[in-house]
Amino acid sequence: MASEEKRVLVTGGNGFIGTWLVRSLLSKSYSVSATYHPQTDPSHLLSLPGAGSGTDNLRLFPADLLDAPAIEAAAAGCTAGAFHVASPCTLEDPADPEGELLLPAVRGTVNVLEAARKGGARRVVLTSSISAMVPNPGWAPGRVVDEDCWTDLDYCKSRQKWYPVSKTTAEKTAWEYAEKYGMDIVAINPSTCLGPLLQPGLNASSAVLQQLLHGSKDTQEYHWLGCVHVRDVAEAQILLLESPKASGRHLCTNGVYQFRDFAETVAKLCPGYNIHKFTEETQPGLVPCKDAAKKLIDLGMVFTPIEETIKESEASLRANGLLAQPN
Repeated sequence: MASEEKRVLVTGGNGFIGTWLVRSLLSKSYSVSATYHPQTDPSHLLSLPGAGSGTDNLRLFPADLLDAPAIEAAAAGCTAGAFHVASPCTLEDPADPEGELLLPAVRGTVNVLEAARKGGARRVVLTSSISAMVPNPGWAPGRVVDEDCWTDLDYCKSRQKWYPVSKTTAEKTAWEYAEKYGMDIVAINPSTCLGPLLQPGLNASSAVLQQLLHGSKDTQEYHWLGCVHVRDVAEAQILLLESPKASGRHLCTNGVYQFRDFAETVAKLCPGYNIHKFTEETQPGLVPCKDAAKKLIDLGMVFTPIEETIKESEASLRANGLLAQPN
């Protein structure tokens, strides 16, 4: 029997992070109302433990982020909280950045916050990104990147880096909304999310590892601080909903380090692939830090070892036919 007192909203429930979040919430006896883009397939969610037919534990709502009435219908009754996960993210450069990324991210965030407020959600957990923290060329040299770091919008616009623009603008809009309406909002800023794919198809963050294993020489200069297991992101999101002490932004990464170092670790753990060896700093000036996610760690978060995350990701990519067998 579904518990309506523990019903939460999850936007983008059928994506990579969203699916893991729905799975974790169901395992913790939450009831979930999950939205999905009408042009995507959410059917894999129905096979998650606890989502079986005959229960009302999981409700699915087709809802474009720009469709405010649809979002509002999904949020109705979700008084235990709301997780805003949905945000457009493409593997290719967008032909129309405003229509494909900026408008859905920013206007969509306002629509979700409005719906959550009207639905009586006690707290909203906003899934932002490290792309709302970096790149920031003005960040003090020698200082570890932390929650005070914000992406330089002018720098990104001049280089046509529209995803960081969309995530940064959306998060700033959420904080303005929180101040205006006195709404309880906390944000999580995950680094590159890896782990087993529960959804059909390849997501952008998993593609970073796939492409590296295929020999890509991309340094990820603008998009990298470290990596984190997607299961940890889901656990951290729930921790942020439940923890009375949680406030503000929360960097979610198992350490900060160069992509060059990540590539070296992958090469050791996954022999037989043609992994490029980076000789120069891939993120010039980035200061390494093992416990960069101190705010989450102080709330009790324990991160999955990077090695385990990489091995599980590689195995999942192979199992899903997204990666050729190593030599």
